[in-house]
Amino acid sequence: MVFAERGVWSTPTSAISRAAGVADGTLFTYFATKEVLVNALYRAIKEDLAKVMMDTCPMSASFQAIFFHVWESYVQWGIANPARYKVLVQLQVSNQISTESRLIGAAPFVQIEQFANLSRERDGMRQYPVAFVGALFSSIADTTIAAMVRDPGGDVDYCRLGFDAFWRGVMVAE
Repeated sequence: MVFAERGVWSTPTSAISRAAGVADGTLFTYFATKEVLVNALYRAIKEDLAKVMMDTCPMSASFQAIFFHVWESYVQWGIANPARYKVLVQLQVSNQISTESRLIGAAPFVQIEQFANLSRERDGMRQYPVAFVGALFSSIADTTIAAMVRDPGGDVDYCRLGFDAFWRGVMVAE
């Protein structure tokens, strides 16, 4: 994926067209601007990620088991799809992603937010804002992915260590 190699905003549309195997003008037949293309890509990546994370989520399991499933799915998706992961990381912090695209991208993950709210009420999750919990999740998961990429096949279970760090950070000590 050319965006992963060159960076989303530094990749010229001519390189995008070349990578897609179409003429420069053809790209604009489908996407009026690069911003429209990037927003469509953001939504497609989020949809793909949601499918991986949510389709097999054990919804009747404990909150910890649900969150571990979501965690492990995200981490494994990032390892298995390094270009898409790299692009998603760039797009999530971009001010060029529209509010509409962010809402569409977040929609499949609404159940995670609902579980977090329930856990705050019943299971001892700290009373942190859900958006802050999500930011902790993302940043610790991203650190976990980076460790796994640096030490592939190593003896350390970074996926479990990362989740434990997240879990202990958001749950009230027993």
